[in-house]
Amino acid sequence: MNSDTFTLGIIRETREDESRTPLVPNHVTKIKEKYNHVNILVQPSKNRCFSDLEYKNAGAIIQEDLNECNIILGVKEIGTNLLNENKTYLFFSHTSKIQSDNSSSTQGTPGMDKKELIKTILEKDITLIDYENIRNKYGARYLGFGRFAGIVGCYNSLSLYKKFIKKINMKRAFELKNYESLIKEIGNNKFSELKILVTGDGRVAKGVLELLQKTNITEISKEEYLNKKFSYPVFCNLKTEDYVKSNSKNTFNLQHFIEFPNDYKSKAHEYLLSTNVLISAHYWDPHSPKIFELKNLNKYLNLQVIGDITCDLNGSIPTTLKSTTIKDPYFYYNKKELSECSQTEESIAVMAVDNLPSELPRDSSTEFGDGVLNEVLPFIIGKDDGRIYNATIIKKGKFLSRYSYIEKYIKK
Repeated sequence: MNSDTFTLGIIRETREDESRTPLVPNHVTKIKEKYNHVNILVQPSKNRCFSDLEYKNAGAIIQEDLNECNIILGVKEIGTNLLNENKTYLFFSHTSKIQSDNSSSTQGTPGMDKKELIKTILEKDITLIDYENIRNKYGARYLGFGRFAGIVGCYNSLSLYKKFIKKINMKRAFELKNYESLIKEIGNNKFSELKILVTGDGRVAKGVLELLQKTNITEISKEEYLNKKFSYPVFCNLKTEDYVKSNSKNTFNLQHFIEFPNDYKSKAHEYLLSTNVLISAHYWDPHSPKIFELKNLNKYLNLQVIGDITCDLNGSIPTTLKSTTIKDPYFYYNKKELSECSQTEESIAVMAVDNLPSELPRDSSTEFGDGVLNEVLPFIIGKDDGRIYNATIIKKGKFLSRYSYIEKYIKK
């Protein structure tokens, strides 16, 4: 993509409830200082967490038309009517988990038709690069909103517990504006006897644990969680090796799990028997086991709240029938009927917001943009070391071979 002039675009988000941005004004300033041949066009937006004027003062050009851009950056899926022909786009498409036999196991904007999005990209000879697939040789992601997804998801899960069980309303995360205020709010709320189970050991889980450390809830070991009773609030974190086990191997091997997820089954059942709040913060592959099976749900007599930060529909948390919104973040699930229901004391309350970091948009966008600035743009503007190519799902209207399995889905 080298040329005398390189033009980078930031598109206005399609979703009305999405105020994040892939680059903040401070990143624009740094890009202009580092690359004197790069122009940055920012499509005007009233919803974006930074104003058009802030971008203009940082050196960006505020412009509706992005057709001259070499690459256009967004955060969430872009409306098909807004996609320009023969352009290169970089955003979270939530398409790489799609399988022909399990097409709904993917996050994404409620109401956004994935087939229509992919077909439009193919028809318009567009190149699609996905942030989620920009990884190192070991498969670890270079960037993401995971930390703030974990922080806000944890806050929302605790808020839902207070609302559903204690009938106490906490301030919503988006009302608090920034992380500092959120920490202060959670510190002012005290929790009584309850048991919280957190799954995962990546960015999202680390965000959950970071916030839990700001509460009066005490971390305990797996052994204590299973074998002791507590008169005060506690939480336990299950890493991947703690919640799955192999059918063929005696010891856990992460690389084996990544390569052969079908060989594994969940061992979270014994923990869920005494859990009040489950916070799902782990990465899930469509071929890996679910955390629990619906047939066992009525055995979890103490389970009252599920905070599904992973938010994979038909995914690892089978009660996640739909993703929810910041405006309407919760729904209720009947343990016996195994379906959505009205709120009752016997139901499970579920939080499954799919764009959690947008509740703290300035903080989360700044952290995400740091990753874009340092780990993505140098390999787009300069020479690619393979990370951009490997994250390219569709190139000029054609699937790259490693993502050709998605073609079966759109033809189904």
